[in-house]
Parts: sequence; C-alpha cells; structure tokens
Amino acid sequence: MAMKSTVLKAELQISDMNRHYYETHSLTLAQHPSETEERMMVRVVAFALHASERLAFTRGISTEDEPDIWDKDLTDHITVWVDLGQPDDKRIRKACGRADAVYIYTYQPRNAGPWWAKSAETLERFDKLSVISIDTVSSTALGDLCDRNMALTCTIQDDAIYLSSDRGEVELRVVALKSAAGL
Repeated sequence: MAMKSTVLKAELQISDMNRHYYETHSLTLAQHPSETEERMMVRVVAFALHASERLAFTRGISTEDEPDIWDKDLTDHITVWVDLGQPDDKRIRKACGRADAVYIYTYQPRNAGPWWAKSAETLERFDKLSVISIDTVSSTALGDLCDRNMALTCTIQDDAIYLSSDRGEVELRVVALKSAAGL
C-alpha cells in the first residue's frame, strides 16, 4: 500500500524589505513521503521569496510537468516557475519555454556544488533562468522548524532570510549563481 502525503498547515508572516512586501499567508502544504523536512521548509522559504496573491504550491515531487511553486496570471499563463534541487537541463529548457521567469533554488551544498560546476556553462543560454543557492549551514535547524501546524515569521533583507517559529530561528543566506537577463 502506498504511503500518503502528510498535510501541514502554516501561517506565514512575510516581511520582505527588498520588495517592500508585507503580508500573511495561510498555507496548506502536502509533504510527499519521500520529501525531507528540510526540503519542505525550503519550499516555504522559496514561497516567501516570491510571495504574491496568485503564487501557489503545485502537486509537487510526483508531478513531472509542474514545478514546486508557480504563479499564473488570469489567462492560466505561468509567469513564475520555481523548482528546488538540481533539475536536468531538459526540465529547465521546458520550464523556460513555458514560463516568463524560472527560478531554481539549490540547497544541498554537497550535491549542488558539483551540479552547478557541471551545468553552469549549459545553463547560461537560458535568458529567463535564475539559479540561487540557499546556504543551509544549519539545515537540521531548518528541518527542526517543521511541524504539522506552524506559525512562521520570515524576514527578508538583502541576501539574508530569517525564518522563525516557536521551535527556533534559522538564518539563511542566498547567493545568485545565475541571474536572468535583464535582472
């Protein structure tokens, strides 16, 4: 019998000084059985970095033709495509063909470093693509914030992200490995 996803609820209060975006979002997240708590919390962080009225989590890991997070306009056109990890260039090419802006967030330095070293030259041709590394030196602390019902506060300023709950606080750093043309 297949294991079912775990449904989590989060009240996410965002203070993004970079974009002057201050809002609270009530989120419902489905954590796939194969998804770690760290990855699930990186999804929350990526959501906070792109938060808007229409931004939404998709069906997730088990769906090949959808990103982890997307923003669609009223005509159902994908304006923002957000993936986590180290997708292959075929998936990235497909994303760049379907969306106005594509963001990839890497978060596991041991895996992301070699992936970026191997892929950087190939990925330079994608004008709509931005690749961002999230420094998770305290990755276990990020996973420790995960709970079935979370009240999270996320403050974003410059290249720092502060995520906190009643379970603790984590400081993350973001580094742009590649920025989309025009950004």
